[in-house]
Amino acid sequence: MPTSATEISGIDPQLMAGNQQPCADYQASNFLWQVRDRVGIITLNRPERKNPLTFASYAELRDLFQRLRYAPDVKAVVLHGAGDNFCSGGDVHEIIGPLIGLKAPELLMFTRMTGDLVKAMRHCPQPIVASIDGVCAGAGAIMAMASDMRLGTARSKTAFLFNRVGLAGCDMGACAMLPRIVGQGRATELLLTGRAIGGEEAERWGFFNRVCAPEAVLDDAFALARELAHGPTFANGLTKTMLQQEWNMGVDEAIESEAQVQALCMLTEDFGRAYHAFANKQKPVFEGN
Repeated sequence: MPTSATEISGIDPQLMAGNQQPCADYQASNFLWQVRDRVGIITLNRPERKNPLTFASYAELRDLFQRLRYAPDVKAVVLHGAGDNFCSGGDVHEIIGPLIGLKAPELLMFTRMTGDLVKAMRHCPQPIVASIDGVCAGAGAIMAMASDMRLGTARSKTAFLFNRVGLAGCDMGACAMLPRIVGQGRATELLLTGRAIGGEEAERWGFFNRVCAPEAVLDDAFALARELAHGPTFANGLTKTMLQQEWNMGVDEAIESEAQVQALCMLTEDFGRAYHAFANKQKPVFEGN
């Protein structure tokens, strides 16, 4: 007769563990990457060009966010740009120019790849905090939108520039996601005009969670990410998942799904840790399990 849960289920714990991919030693090729105190920090590092994206950086960012789904050593992510700007979007000479000569199948491969970056950001369980200063345009604005929280500066300029280059505003999920952040009317204005909004307006509209001083925005973003990384990370990951999934649910389905998720969280040791800490008038120390 089976004598353990492993024998009953037929699942090899070593096989499951083999899917985990620690990311502290990951060597990025198209941006900077480091892990500090459970927080992964992505730095778009082409400051002389306002940190534009290339075909290679799109693909590597997509792959890294997919890998983060299995990273036991990263509990939150900060995304920012080197220098005084976040990201100016796709590189005009390295992306926009070459696209002119491609046929429809190749163009669709590219647009699907860029969309896959957003999907990977939304489906990785770690909360993503974007630190936004200076220019945040085009695909840069999309990456900010796809992050879970956004800290900006008063001098930042966020613009969804697609119609300025003859493209539709429905790029990389913008027509689905941006209205949920700023409202339908405001999203329509941004996507049809391509105009830039400053940091204070972005905060009023709900695009920025808050506005920080330029010299403090990265530190503030890291502090927020670090706080999340030391929280009940299993439960936080489920919260992010439900925020994504419940867009497509009715209220009754959402309430039932949340009941199931909350019951699952009540089985975690972090739930017990919180209770015992409260009972002893102490601050709980969460371990993410």
